[in-house]
Amino acid sequence: MFSKILIANRGEIACRIIHTARSMGIRTVAVYSDADRDAMHVALADEAFAIGPAPARSSYLDGEKIIAAAQASGAEAIHPGYGFLSENAGFAEACAAAGLVFIGPSPQAIRAMGGKSEAKALMAEAGVPVVPGYHGEDQADRKLADEAESIGYPVLIKASAGGGGKGMRVVRKKREFAAELAGAKREALAAFGNDRILIEKYLERPRHVEVQVFADGHGNCFSLFERDCSIQRRHQKVLEEAPAPGLPDALRQRMYEAAAAAARAIDYRGAGTVEFLLDTSGDFYFMEMNTRLQVEHPVTEYITGLDLVEWQIRVAQGQPLPEDWNTLRINGHAIEARIYAEDPAHDFLPSIGTISHLVFPDGDAHLRIDSGIRAGDAITVHYDPMIAKLIVWDHDRPSAVRRLRLALEKLAICGVTSNAAFLTRLAELDAFGAADLDTGFITRNEAALFAPATTGENEIALAALGLLLSRKNGPKPQADPYSPWNTTNAFRLNAPARETLRFILDQQPLDVAVTHEPDGFSLGINTRTIRAHGSLSQDGTLRATVDDRQRRGYFFANDNGHALFLDGEQYRVSQPDPVDIADSAIHTGGLEAPMPGIIRAVLSENGATVEAGEALVVMEAMKMEHTIRAPAKGTVTAINCAEGDMVAAGAVLVDFEPEGA
Repeated sequence: MFSKILIANRGEIACRIIHTARSMGIRTVAVYSDADRDAMHVALADEAFAIGPAPARSSYLDGEKIIAAAQASGAEAIHPGYGFLSENAGFAEACAAAGLVFIGPSPQAIRAMGGKSEAKALMAEAGVPVVPGYHGEDQADRKLADEAESIGYPVLIKASAGGGGKGMRVVRKKREFAAELAGAKREALAAFGNDRILIEKYLERPRHVEVQVFADGHGNCFSLFERDCSIQRRHQKVLEEAPAPGLPDALRQRMYEAAAAAARAIDYRGAGTVEFLLDTSGDFYFMEMNTRLQVEHPVTEYITGLDLVEWQIRVAQGQPLPEDWNTLRINGHAIEARIYAEDPAHDFLPSIGTISHLVFPDGDAHLRIDSGIRAGDAITVHYDPMIAKLIVWDHDRPSAVRRLRLALEKLAICGVTSNAAFLTRLAELDAFGAADLDTGFITRNEAALFAPATTGENEIALAALGLLLSRKNGPKPQADPYSPWNTTNAFRLNAPARETLRFILDQQPLDVAVTHEPDGFSLGINTRTIRAHGSLSQDGTLRATVDDRQRRGYFFANDNGHALFLDGEQYRVSQPDPVDIADSAIHTGGLEAPMPGIIRAVLSENGATVEAGEALVVMEAMKMEHTIRAPAKGTVTAINCAEGDMVAAGAVLVDFEPEGA
């Protein structure tokens, strides 16, 4: 048994590995960048080593620094987690050269699956079905365009060396191919240092189904059932579940056999995932193999009762897998929701900032939260904006869906924009409950998923109650807090106190007539009088009774006023100073950077006449490209950035004048 291992990662996966290693009696060593000095994984580990500046290339992607930290700490092995160096064959070789065990597959296996083109050729030789496409060496733009036309539109452009949706574009028309190819190459080069591209036939309404495989160094290879990962945005997974609903047993078995054949073809060792596209016809095609642990591995752990991280460590030590894994059966159903700091209403752009309040649901034995984030932590431009993974289990899928809905409704995240409300809506869709799944699920249901939150009379009443209770709980005056002149409960000698409470609820200005009563408030909203009373605790929990209906939510103060969380939705509540309103000015003629980033391409010029939706500037942030487009037909009056510029959030990149302005 290893006595000490180093975790070459950060965030929730680093925390997860630390917990498992501790349960096995193994000491842990963390590494951290300057941005993660106070991170959770650093606090949890037995030791921690600084490895450089915040950018990943100067820290978590610097294999030499990580190996030096392992040697200095006396660690015997390195667990790479996922992302960063987890699928870097050169790093695995460097670990071996330094006398360290790399907890993962061999460098040869990583290389075999590292390039999508080579991997598909290898899988075809092994008898694993692959999607029709072009995976050749000739990467000339003309050649790629010809191959796309030969395959037939729509086609999918993919970065050969990549993953996570980066360098991936769907092209439906020939005239769009050149621009999408250029964008995919830029993004692939920035993310992976390699702009090689492959082209495949794009399947309409496929499901994304993957099989968890596990192999040891003694010739054993097991398929640990499948996961459905069809619900995606930007080709990145949002919800995952195990097992995949609605698959015939015969189809399942064929997929298991194909996954095992893929693993054996490269003499695989450890945990890996073979990903397939499942067509509506029931045919499935090899997409890629991830030679590492997957983000969604907890759903497999729930339905098998295994700790996959523990078995990664055991296999790396040379232990054989148990023979009784052949008798494992699927137990129940598990669903995972990925909680991100991102704005679904704005194309899922990452949200940067400090998390001021963070509330996870608790009190459920069949609920698991994997997170490396705490209240007070910052989401930065340098790393993936995942906040947590919320995983639920139950005996069958309908019960698991209900449990997921209840858990998501109890989430509250303040300080950054999150996808929590989006996930709640998604889980409540009838189509999700009916398991009507495919990779276009979000697009097909966007009307329900992206509609503004409802602000009816009950929401107005709860926002008003939150403001009133927050004021009541506010700091007491320093001078004679018991003086009637310093009370904040609207005390009056005779008639009850009345006031007009003015506030803004999600951009809607409101006037609520408030009558203070001994046990609460009467609120005049529209033509109704609503009685409300309740309590607001120090942790922000709002317990309320509104017209005899009990409600529970959260009401937090933040830099912009307050945030009300209710039934999974978030509402912004503010009472702006009239002077501030008068002094504010909105810059309407400029197109701004949505977040800090680097300008990768300037696609227009001063004086250009452009159409609505035309791409003007491409910027990179958080390892993804974001295109700034013309909001309407008009004229570019000034370009305020150049390729390679680092720009701040809100920087005016393009001055733009709409036609007829």
